[in-house]
Amino acid sequence: MDRLKRSLLDAPIIEKEGYQYFVHPISDGVPVLEPELLREIVIKIIRKAEIEGVDKIVTPAAMGIHISTAVSLMTDIPLVVIRKRSYGLEDEVSLTQQTGYSESEMYINDVHAGEKVLVLDDVLSTGGTLRAITDALDHIGADVSDVVAVIKKEGPNELDESDIDVKTLINVDVVDGEVVITDADGDY
Repeated sequence: MDRLKRSLLDAPIIEKEGYQYFVHPISDGVPVLEPELLREIVIKIIRKAEIEGVDKIVTPAAMGIHISTAVSLMTDIPLVVIRKRSYGLEDEVSLTQQTGYSESEMYINDVHAGEKVLVLDDVLSTGGTLRAITDALDHIGADVSDVVAVIKKEGPNELDESDIDVKTLINVDVVDGEVVITDADGDY
């Protein structure tokens, strides 16, 4: 069994406002993220994502940063982090990130029309973050070559009715206090 699958099956479950939530190093930064798990995830992303000719990797702060940094190091593709604060730089683009948990403004800097980008994130749950990012990149005129999320939580999301194809490494659900793997290949 691969490390990602095993780590999810072993993930602690907490209840938050009636919602069963798994705690995982990729999505939460705890428990400890072992280098072997990160390496396995990066290799899977590189094999699965369309990275040929990509100019930049784009990821939201905060939990996409460690994954995207590792992919950047392995591919020599520069990394842009979408931040939760404005720096007021020229060509900064704001977007509203709305998830099932919160709503906030985020800011993209240093992505320009015509650039080919790979969007990476830790988890696809409600789809609010990835939808806002892809809409903003479309507004900028960037060419999104691929969108990859490491983990997809089962259930409807904002991308279901869109033409955005998100590749995932593993799909999960939480049933009766345990993580259930619904698709180990991850594509939907």
